[in-house]
Amino acid sequence: MFQAGLLKDKTFVITGGGSGLGAEMARRFAELGARVVLLGRRKEKLDEVVAQIERSGASASGYPCDVRDFGAVQEVAARVGRVDGLVNNAAGNFLAAAEDLSANAFKAVVEIVLNGTFHCTSSFGRRMIESGKGGAILNIVTTYAWTGSAFVLPSACAKAGVLALTRSLAVEWAAYRIRVNAIAPGPVPTEGAFSRLLPDPSLEEMARNRIPLKRFGTPREIADAAVYLMSDGAGYVTGDCLTIDGGEWLRSGGEFSHATDFDRENLKQMLKAMRGKEK
Repeated sequence: MFQAGLLKDKTFVITGGGSGLGAEMARRFAELGARVVLLGRRKEKLDEVVAQIERSGASASGYPCDVRDFGAVQEVAARVGRVDGLVNNAAGNFLAAAEDLSANAFKAVVEIVLNGTFHCTSSFGRRMIESGKGGAILNIVTTYAWTGSAFVLPSACAKAGVLALTRSLAVEWAAYRIRVNAIAPGPVPTEGAFSRLLPDPSLEEMARNRIPLKRFGTPREIADAAVYLMSDGAGYVTGDCLTIDGGEWLRSGGEFSHATDFDRENLKQMLKAMRGKEK
């Protein structure tokens, strides 16, 4: 899909790089020649991904770091030096009724998702600015950043903030030749995510049936989209949010979209009968 060596001589930082989408993006960037720097809270997870990448002959390093700690992020940024790109992927989420949320529970998610994104963007973005060579920033959001969603209030609020940050900085930092974009993935099976957010197989089946393409996305599909947005091939793309969800959120927004749940032939007969009654 991509030319070998597409990302050669580039250094990318990926937060939440020890598992899931972060690890997949790191592996894909490395396959295409990038040096990857992984940030995450669990050193053993980072070490596993770094070792995987190094066995393939690519360059990788890992830094245990809590993105909620601005000082810790600044320290890592100072050690890493100039980078060509940053992927803000670190996240936190859980299902809960809004009336049952404590202030600390709400704060915990916002601090990781929104504050953490700002901490990393500020720390590494300043180094891009100082270098005078520009760069690319990619933020991982979600489709309910613009629709909202029940039972994930902290995440919805935080991701909406990240989307606003994306669009704001795309304009403000264009003067420094820094592009800022986002990806909004739909349901993608990753380590730990489905067992936490869709603990029952019936819920997983319901989620799949809401998607017009009738399947979940794959981490590789998200990683390939990230490659494009971080590459020079997307040099004129900034302030955009690429939705990769098999059409899920569009279907949810259409007043009659749920009629696709019916058998198609039966549905046609029903619609024909309804039109006949109108004559």
